[in-house]
Amino acid sequence: MRAIVVGAGIGGLAATLSLRRAGWEVTLVEQTPRFAEVGAGIQLAPNATRVLRRLDVLDAVAAQASHPSHISFRTWSDGSEICRYTTGREAEEEFGGPYLLLHRADLHQALAAAVPPESVRLDTTVVDITQDDDCPHVTTATGERLRADLVVAADGIRSAARQWLFGEDEAVFSGTAAYRALLPSAEVADLGLPPLGVWLGPDRHFVHYWVRRGELLNVVGVFATKAAARESWTARAEPGEQLREFAGWDSRVRSVLERAGQVLRYGIYTRAPLARWNVGRVTLLGDSAHAMTPFQAQGAAQAILDAAALGDAVTDTTSAEVPSALDRYVGRRLPTATSTQAGSTRAGRDFHLPDGPEAEARNARMVAHAAENRFMPQAAAWRRDGLDDEPER
Repeated sequence: MRAIVVGAGIGGLAATLSLRRAGWEVTLVEQTPRFAEVGAGIQLAPNATRVLRRLDVLDAVAAQASHPSHISFRTWSDGSEICRYTTGREAEEEFGGPYLLLHRADLHQALAAAVPPESVRLDTTVVDITQDDDCPHVTTATGERLRADLVVAADGIRSAARQWLFGEDEAVFSGTAAYRALLPSAEVADLGLPPLGVWLGPDRHFVHYWVRRGELLNVVGVFATKAAARESWTARAEPGEQLREFAGWDSRVRSVLERAGQVLRYGIYTRAPLARWNVGRVTLLGDSAHAMTPFQAQGAAQAILDAAALGDAVTDTTSAEVPSALDRYVGRRLPTATSTQAGSTRAGRDFHLPDGPEAEARNARMVAHAAENRFMPQAAAWRRDGLDDEPER
């Protein structure tokens, strides 16, 4: 059984490993000429790290990560702590996997290192995906036509495959943009920052955490804006722009933004939920299926869960059974991913409430939950996602 995976991001690499684990021969097709270090910080909750363990890459990932003891929610103006939740060893014992903070490139490298080089075709642009009664075909920019029993389109938020399967459908601007930066830990050591901090304010929130074994501080400042911002990993903010956006915030937040030097700026986009992800022997996976805002830190985790569920669904299938196997995969994952999309959007609105009764009521809810629970409200979703070898917890 042969599969072609289009796109070598986190979802595509995880899908390749999961399909190989299921006994498939996989060709991973990627348009860039080489794997490069892009992006910044990423959070992986236990629902994702349990999958990394089954793919035999968790040890490599964890060795490059930071392991936060807790997450601290704070007030924008004076930095007073609203509440905190456990993310350390207690969370790992409760949910069966660690909560990790890491550089996206370190996660990508660990996944890529587990894929045999002969399975990867770099510098290969896909221009079409079609299928007949017997098999799907992938056509490259050079005119080559590749065939397999299954095609997985993990080609990201600007997915061309999504349009080929379901028609015109553009990414949707979320009404938010973000500044991001990475700072050496020595430059902020005097600020006494929590290991994972989320500062909440009117129309804005600020997130920071340690990555790369604590050597770097990842910083993300999110703000509401009506003007659609460019979606880019490399677009630079104007000098001092981030300080103007976060004027009046706690001095520690402003100190981090000031010491960051060159800051990057990017728009946050999503995709509208689909009623299905698959047609015949072709399916979407990851951001191409369910790109979401990052406000519950579940985008990469949901792609990794897609990969695991796909591998489960196609294990021991014949070529004729692939369409029904993809129905099972989508039936298992689509409701959870769609719910997570909606939950992340709600979290963004909740983070940005104006000062006054609404913010006070939100803070009271958070305090009340923390008084009775060690873990964040969304941690209930970390317990189980219906994977075949996942134990009940």
